[in-house]
Amino acid sequence: MRIIGGLFKGKLITSLRNSNTRPLRDAVKENIFNILLHSKIIKINLTKSNVLDVYSGIGSFGLECLSRGARKVSFVESDKLASKILKENIQILSQFDKSSVYNEKLENFLKNEKEEKYNIFFFDPPFSDKTFIENLNQIKKNEIFKKNHLIIIHRESKTEDKLDDYMDTILTRRYGRSKIIFGLFN
Repeated sequence: MRIIGGLFKGKLITSLRNSNTRPLRDAVKENIFNILLHSKIIKINLTKSNVLDVYSGIGSFGLECLSRGARKVSFVESDKLASKILKENIQILSQFDKSSVYNEKLENFLKNEKEEKYNIFFFDPPFSDKTFIENLNQIKKNEIFKKNHLIIIHRESKTEDKLDDYMDTILTRRYGRSKIIFGLFN
């Protein structure tokens, strides 16, 4: 796996493929960043953003954000092996000063996180997971988002999630088996 753009473009990072993780494909990641950086609908400045990468796995999305100039990325990953590899990837890119890794379930992180506010939320839960919707609601209740923010959710293309109570969908794109949803807290 590699970083596809920015300062670390082409740099290899360690990957992991097991039953608990599913790496974000480069083509999907590239499309997300094309929309983030070039869409007239999405109004977010990545270089001024604090990013919360949840269900982060080895961190490919958050590391890509750092490569493209994000201010800071907080990674939340409950799988110990994935967290270990994530920390190795942060070391490969020498990005410890702009990164925080939380090896815990998102629910626990959200119970404790009250001070930091984020601009970009990236959710990449297992396709069978539905608890991410409750976590989305908790983020909204805790108000840990900045006024100028964006939610990005990676789901299986066929999945029908009830998100309207928590966010307003701006844009939805499908790439093979993947569906990417962009939205704002309502």
